[in-house]
Amino acid sequence: MDILSAIKAYNKRNGVSLQFKALLSDMDGVLYNSMPNHAKAWAETLQAEGIECEAREFYAHEGRTGKGTINIYFKKFKNREATEEEVQRIYSGKAQRFVECGEALPMQGAQSAMQLIKSSGKQVVLVTGSGQKTLLQKLALHYPDIFTPDKMVTAFDVTKGKPHPEPYLMGLKKASVEPYEAIVLENAPLGVEAASAAGIFTIAVNTGPLSEEELYSAGADIVYPDVETFANEIRKIL
Repeated sequence: MDILSAIKAYNKRNGVSLQFKALLSDMDGVLYNSMPNHAKAWAETLQAEGIECEAREFYAHEGRTGKGTINIYFKKFKNREATEEEVQRIYSGKAQRFVECGEALPMQGAQSAMQLIKSSGKQVVLVTGSGQKTLLQKLALHYPDIFTPDKMVTAFDVTKGKPHPEPYLMGLKKASVEPYEAIVLENAPLGVEAASAAGIFTIAVNTGPLSEEELYSAGADIVYPDVETFANEIRKIL
């Protein structure tokens, strides 16, 4: 399936006509090749709490708030939720380990794709479950004039993280557009599920170890193998 066929299917399913006015983009695994570092940092941090886990598991949790991820493991291994003090301590430890992993570079093709979309007159809104300040601060360096503070939804803004649609509903509000006037760019099943639940045409880029089928099952309208392929294909609807 190509992107034009996917849009036709979306239009028919929802009884609308897609009008591309805004791109709502995830950050980790889309704008930055940061997920290997996140996964490693999460695994090491929770292992230090006596929790059994492997780095690969955290690709499936990508998009959740830090608190949400911590509580999943606390409920499973400690039969309770983490206290606020534990959440803050553990997330701070995870953030420190993430920094120690080294710099996460922009995903190949992402910078040119964002510049192309912004220069075509579309709005670009960041919608991320991350609260990783080191990454958020680097956006101005690697994506100058693309993401502005008033067009960002982060872990600090939501009460319900992905897969709940709240982050993407908030992104729509910040762009002042309807669901059929936006496109989401995601790489994680939980993010895809959130975007689909918000009624938005959802493009997934499979930049991690998960299968293409997992992304389609979560609700992706079309899946590309990487961001560079997305950048080439998006020209068709600009």
